[in-house]
Amino acid sequence: MIAYLTERTRIIDETLDRLLPPATTSPVTLHEAMRYSLFAGGKRLRPALCLAASEACGGSVEAALPMAAAVECLHTYTLIHDDLPCMDDDDFAGAARPATKCMARSGGAGRRRPPHTGL
Repeated sequence: MIAYLTERTRIIDETLDRLLPPATTSPVTLHEAMRYSLFAGGKRLRPALCLAASEACGGSVEAALPMAAAVECLHTYTLIHDDLPCMDDDDFAGAARPATKCMARSGGAGRRRPPHTGL
């Protein structure tokens, strides 16, 4: 099971990298933020389930990759929007990683915000 998920994660990451515009494509801030959020690390369980469902029904992994990538993009979208001011307004995502809105405010994915000190 671990080997299956590890391989599917690799395939999904490659697919997302291929489908997303490069971070240097205009508008740069948007594409940097998209890549920052999508490649923040994770198990890729949701898209792996899409691929497994396709395989279980006799389909191919290749045919299911666009849907798996879409599911991961939608999942990431929900995480980003949960951190917005109208929701919980958190400046940090999982594992004290700055939320996407903070990355965009600081001017890029390569810059880190100081640790959150407020309540």
